Parts: sequence; structure tokens; C-alpha cells
Amino acid sequence: MTSRRSPSRRAQLMAATLALLAGTVGSVVGAAPRAAAAPPGAKDVTAVLFEWKFSSVAQECKDRLGPDGYGYVQVSPPQEHIQGSQWWTSYQPVSYRIAGRLGDRGAFKDMVDTCHAAGVKVVVDTVINHMAAGGGTGTGGTSYTKYDYPGIYSRPDLDNCTAPTGNYQDRHDVQECELVGLADLDTGEDHVRGRIAAYMNDLLSLGADGFRVDAAKHMAAADLKSIKSRLKNPNAYWKQEAIFGAGEAVSPDEYLGTGDVQEFRYARDLKRVFSTEKLAYLKNYGEGWAYMPAGKSAVFVANHDTERGGDTLTYKDGASHTLAHVFMLAWPYGAPDVHSGYEFTDRDAGPPNGGRVNACHRDGWKCQHAWPEVKSMVKLRNTAHGTAVTNWWDNGNDAIAFGRGDKAYVVINHEGSALDRTFRTSLPGGVYRDVQSGRDVTVGGDGRFTASVAPGTALALHTGARRSAGCAG
Repeated sequence: MTSRRSPSRRAQLMAATLALLAGTVGSVVGAAPRAAAAPPGAKDVTAVLFEWKFSSVAQECKDRLGPDGYGYVQVSPPQEHIQGSQWWTSYQPVSYRIAGRLGDRGAFKDMVDTCHAAGVKVVVDTVINHMAAGGGTGTGGTSYTKYDYPGIYSRPDLDNCTAPTGNYQDRHDVQECELVGLADLDTGEDHVRGRIAAYMNDLLSLGADGFRVDAAKHMAAADLKSIKSRLKNPNAYWKQEAIFGAGEAVSPDEYLGTGDVQEFRYARDLKRVFSTEKLAYLKNYGEGWAYMPAGKSAVFVANHDTERGGDTLTYKDGASHTLAHVFMLAWPYGAPDVHSGYEFTDRDAGPPNGGRVNACHRDGWKCQHAWPEVKSMVKLRNTAHGTAVTNWWDNGNDAIAFGRGDKAYVVINHEGSALDRTFRTSLPGGVYRDVQSGRDVTVGGDGRFTASVAPGTALALHTGARRSAGCAG
């Protein structure tokens, strides 16, 4: 689930996530931002393997994520949840046992160990704002009713407001009432805070490196600060879902003191720019558009909610979706998430094969993280870590190019015809492999190269893919 969504979405999906509220359009002013990755270290890209079984995640860490340079993998909620095939059942917890459809405690531990061996850290999507609605038996065999979750919570542990959240201009409504009718935990209570921290500490004891905090906007920042203070690893990565809504009572920047915050405006505006505006407007994308600080923001082209709600680009948008990923991974703002999900026509549909991925690009699994145009940019980003934007060029419309110091250079052609020109870079001279096409590109001693970039494609060079040096200019 995500932070609160629109009432119409709530009506359609009782316990599913909702369409995001419309964001505001940033103004195009100022200079390009410097790189400032949110998770520590140069490898700040997260592959979000949405609804993948833990055994499949483990295999992917070993086969692709580690070799391709991903620093993190984000896994879907592991706790016991309500039964049902829909994806959103994972976001209705019944208990804090690791007993969901994606795997048991042993499978989770094996996955973490395998990913760590491959050099990939593990972020867990963590549902701590609420418990399940209705009643029945969970995926791990636990019986429950709304407001009574044996051994964990009873009615006094839940907030007094039992009406669905509806007024986002009212802080009490947003943070004390029930998201899409789900039982809202009273995170202001010491017992509840301690029980949530115990669950997160259990995940840490199994090797988890951090958390995506689902529906953070619906919990007071002070409550989350208290919960985080109880973690055994105070340096665990902490990424909060707090959706921006113009004029709302709760603002995402309230959560910056606790950890990183997902910048939803980034993804919404990318869709608008790539769909109806000009790529030339991206010259100062990020803080120049009044977004949150680069070093505290998590960004994405799409996530599991927005691709279903139509707020952002999706795999169905072809070259626009692909090129938006190229831009995000090359541009030094925030820490990027690459959402990797599955094909759907029914927005409620759960994962193919119950989450087991036998092979990418089979059974509906899209594996966006493994697309050649996307995965090739991860190593470019790692190589360019800490460098500023240099040598910006645009044609005033839908063709742009820019460098990352003397480490990388990227051209994106979203026009309908080929882009033929000589580009000026700060790269050292030599022969480079264009990691988008696989072709060789010769950069002269003066940093210039000439190339033809086909419509709807990109060109990307970086010093980690430099074949030879010493070419004359």
C-alpha cells in the first residue's frame, strides 16, 4: 500500500492502494544539482522486486543484481497477511510473523545471506501503520478479527477514529483515522511503538539493512522517530512513503528528520515532461523544481501504486518509460528505485506463479531492472558518483545531453528523427563503448565526439566502459 490515496480508489479497492493526489508543477529555475545519494556509498540504486518470492530474489541477487552493480534490493512485505490472490493482500498484516505468500522465515534469511554475498543490501517494505480489516485466518494460520490480533494487538492499541480517512486538509483525519478502512494502530502509544520496533528488530536480526516505511504520512513524524530510536541498528536505512499533495495538512518534508522520503513529484513530473512537454526543461530537475533536498530524497519513474493509478509512466509507455529511466539513473538527484513488476490488465491482480519467477520476460514478469537500457546505466551511475552535471546541451525541445564531471556523458533523443551532431564533453580522450547500443565511440583529446543517435534512444559513455586511451582530438 502507499500513503493515502483518492476516495474513488478506496471505493474500488477496499484494502488496496489508491490513486495518488495530483502534484504541483515545479518551476524551471536555478542550476543543475550536485549528486547526493541518499543511501550511504556510491552504489545507491535499488531494484524493487515487487511481489517476488524470496527464493527468486536470492537467485536474482546472485545472477544479475550483484554483477550489474545494484546496491540494494527492496522486497515486498514479509509479514503474515490476509489470504487472497490480489497483490494488496500483502499490505494487510495479520501478525508480524514472517509467513506471507513470498516465503517463510528460513527463505527470508537465505535470501538476505545470498544477496549480501552478491554485494547487495536488502530493504524491506514494512507495513506498520495499520493491521488488516475483516476477519479470518492469515497466510500463516493466525486467526484474527478487525481490532483483535491475538498476541499482538487488541482494541485499546488502535486509534479511536474508525471512519475512513477522507479529508487530507485535516491532520487528525489523516493520521488518526483508518486508511481505506484498515485498523489504524495508535502509534502514539508506547506499547505499540515497542511492538513495531520489535518486528523491525527481528528483521534486522535476520540481516535486513533497512526499511521502506509504508504509509508514513499517516503516522506522526514524532511517532516514527520514537520507533526508529528503538532499533538495534541506528544506522539502518530508512525510506518513508509520504505523498505530496498541494494544500494538505501533512507535508512530506516533516519526515526528513527521521530519514529519506520518497519524492512523488519527481515521478509525476517526469511523466508530464516525457509525455507532453520538452526534455529541455529538465536542465535543473530536482531542487530547482522545489523538490526536497537531493541527499534525503528517494526517486522513481514508477512504483506499484502509481503504475496502476496512471500517475506516472509505466512499462506500457514504451520508449518514454525507458528513456525516463536512463535520465533518472544518469541525473544526480536523489537515490533511484527501479520498479520491477509484472504485466497486468486487472489492477488488483497478484503476481504470476504466486511470486515465483522462473525466468525474466516469461509468465508476465517484466524485469525492468534487467532491461539492457536500464541495467547498463547502473554502473554508469556508480562510476559518476559524486560528480556534478557538466556540458549541458539541448535543442530547445526533446533532445538533451549532459556530462557527469569527467566520468560520464549521456545523450537522450526523444525526438521523432535521428540526432546527428558533435558533442562536447569533459571525458578523457579514448575509445568508449556506448553502453546503450554496444557500439564504439571515439572521444578526441579535446573531449569531443560525433555520433548519430536514433529517435527514441540514448547514448551513454562512462570511464568504466573505456576501451582504450590516448586518441588524438
